[in-house]
Amino acid sequence: MTERQEARRRRILHASAQLASRGGFEAVQMREVAEAAGVALGTLYRYFPSKIHLLVATMQDQLQHMHTTLRKRPPAGDDAAQRVAETLMRAFRALQREPHLADAMVRALTFADRSVSPEVDTVSRLTTAIILDAMGLERPTPEQLSAVRVIEHTWHSALITWLSGRASIAQVKIDIETVCRLIDLTAEPG
Repeated sequence: MTERQEARRRRILHASAQLASRGGFEAVQMREVAEAAGVALGTLYRYFPSKIHLLVATMQDQLQHMHTTLRKRPPAGDDAAQRVAETLMRAFRALQREPHLADAMVRALTFADRSVSPEVDTVSRLTTAIILDAMGLERPTPEQLSAVRVIEHTWHSALITWLSGRASIAQVKIDIETVCRLIDLTAEPG
């Protein structure tokens, strides 16, 4: 991608995030995104063939930003489970500040069909990388990767139940701390 194309893509993602922050999933209309980003509607569709593609890409962008921030300011904690729980709770607090954006991104991820698989896989890889960084692992065992997948699934489920009003913030914290204890079960003997 050229610098100009990358700048255009960034404007589109920024416009998507801004519209979603104001009104959630329904507020992200492709025509309005194109207008806010200063691109033609056809150009927007060349970059992102659907609203779902666009919002999953917005989630990728948000995760990349979070990953960069976490690398600059790693989580505190005496062990890997505490660091992962702290990382996910920091992410959760960021989403709490932008609940409409969080809802739009999580809905898109949930609604995504096979045509969005590459983008969804990228979101999953980024989430995995964030968790592995918090664990301090460069070469995880298969058991550790399984634990990370379960943590990722629980994280996603906790977001859905919180966004739908079926779980409190306190319950999300308990769920995250509980699932992160799986890390202790997969630790290699030292």
